[in-house]
Amino acid sequence: MVLEALCSEFLLYLSAVRGLSQNTIEGYKNDLEEFKAFLSPEIDVKSITKENILLCIGQLSKQKKTGATVNRFISAVRSLFSYAHKFNYVDINPSLEIKTVKLPKKIPNFMTNAEVDELCKAPSVKELLWEKRDRCLFEFLYSSGCRVSEIAGLKMSDFMDNYHSAVVTGKGNKQRKVFFEDDARICLAQYLSDRQNILRKEKKESPYLFVSQKGDPLTTGGIRYILSRYSGVEGTNHHMNPHAFRHTFATTLLSNGADVRLVQEMLGHSSIS
Repeated sequence: MVLEALCSEFLLYLSAVRGLSQNTIEGYKNDLEEFKAFLSPEIDVKSITKENILLCIGQLSKQKKTGATVNRFISAVRSLFSYAHKFNYVDINPSLEIKTVKLPKKIPNFMTNAEVDELCKAPSVKELLWEKRDRCLFEFLYSSGCRVSEIAGLKMSDFMDNYHSAVVTGKGNKQRKVFFEDDARICLAQYLSDRQNILRKEKKESPYLFVSQKGDPLTTGGIRYILSRYSGVEGTNHHMNPHAFRHTFATTLLSNGADVRLVQEMLGHSSIS
């Protein structure tokens, strides 16, 4: 089997059998595209050696890729050959002895209570995009501890208990219940009226909670863009990414005495580490 065919079959396996998220599959696809570019899409997978893989890793280092990027590439190649060996496409797994690079430990990026308040209020203070939607979006990210993909995928039908809670779908299609505090629910009530007006104006319907000003579902990229505007020089001038809300959610719970296993469950982590 040639590398191109193996990669295609492997990606299909990740989607259809493993049930991985589209974002995760896209990550694998991008890394494997680089792998094919370094070698050749038509190379016989049985002829690929450990040295071939090490040369690919060396090329990434020459391109000044970060350690995290290199490790993600290594992980994708390892998974590919583990699949190939499992289904007898190769006799020997050439990636078994490939080791990941050590990364410096980074403290998770989180906000203080004052910083969260400033950022959540920024849409009301700065006339940048869509005030009611954006404030609701920030309050939801902070109140629920959701991943940005979970917020983007949140549908009106997912809500329960008069908008006090919702069921979100996380990594591996795992579902969990998340909760929204009063500030988030107040912002939601204000946003829903605006949302309905936009959809009526654009003559569209959407099952998703957060939509663009054209009535289309907000993507994860769109949410990152919105946050970059409000946390950039036009806003608080303290740049944040959506994951900072998730870290802040967890930090706030832990600092107020919540059990770490409860926090793990609320975040949807499979491992307590």
